[in-house]
Amino acid sequence: MPLHDKTYVIAEMACSHEGSPALARRIIDGAAAAGADAIQFQIWAAADMVVPRHPDYPLLRRLELSRADWSALHRHVRGAHPHLHVVACVYEARSVEFCETLPVDAYKIHSADLSNPDLLRQVAATGRRIDLSVGASTLDEIATAIATIQEVGGSPIWLMYGLQSFPTAPADARLAFMNKLADLFELPVGYQDHSDAETPAAFFLPAAALGMGVSILEKHITIDRSAKGADYQAALHPDEFTRFVAMVREIEAAAGDGTPAPFSAAEDRYRLYSKKSIVAAHDLAEGTTLAASDILFMRAQEFGLPPDQAQRLLGRKTCRAVCAFEILLEKDFAQGASS
Repeated sequence: MPLHDKTYVIAEMACSHEGSPALARRIIDGAAAAGADAIQFQIWAAADMVVPRHPDYPLLRRLELSRADWSALHRHVRGAHPHLHVVACVYEARSVEFCETLPVDAYKIHSADLSNPDLLRQVAATGRRIDLSVGASTLDEIATAIATIQEVGGSPIWLMYGLQSFPTAPADARLAFMNKLADLFELPVGYQDHSDAETPAAFFLPAAALGMGVSILEKHITIDRSAKGADYQAALHPDEFTRFVAMVREIEAAAGDGTPAPFSAAEDRYRLYSKKSIVAAHDLAEGTTLAASDILFMRAQEFGLPPDQAQRLLGRKTCRAVCAFEILLEKDFAQGASS
């Protein structure tokens, strides 16, 4: 399942901007300062996404940013934070067409659109990476969506797993299913976390996902969760997002790359402190023929011969006087065993 040497962290702005370009800019700046790798925009037009009688229609119209707003925010990212990728979550054709004029670095397809072949084909035709959200989807829905994308071209596909309940209870996370997805579809699998941001789960569930081999994390970000605006339940404040990214990087450092490597200075110190050596059990006069009763295996805070080398010394004569608890070395013995 691992994809990167460095975990790819996506800061999901969603609708936390509350329809305010100024607030969106602050969120972008917070994500960049926190060390995120990408900022995710949700770019849509309410009139193209939901029917006017839909209960959320008035809210969506209030939250909707104009194309000019999105263009300005995109320019801000490129100018102020060139390291930050822009991922666009899109829901309909005209938003895809608009995103291609910016352009964005990748697309996110919501799980609601896994069975929307027209949108899948349109996004696949761009050739850009597709983050395919698969929460609360059947294996058939996922397989069909992947096949539809792959029929069009070679867009890289990341499967983004995570139930989008606000907030998602830890018991509903079912993290082990990510391994099943990776095995079945042989594609990178990332974890999109929607845990209650007020609870430790907001940190420990993504950490657990990393421990399972995930190298893509998506996490919501907002400026003020206490305002309880749009998409606040699972969103971290910028300072919390900074701690979140720092946690991710610490876990990466702790995991290592799984290959043998020279001991670090800390490991050398630990070995010197903890590894046992062969030491004299009591004072030994020069010319003593070493017997098992003459030695002990103890920590000595210096490197001697390890216990498994004792047979090399037994039966040989010391060529110097040795004090009790002094380490025994090859040079302390005459060559060859005594008769």
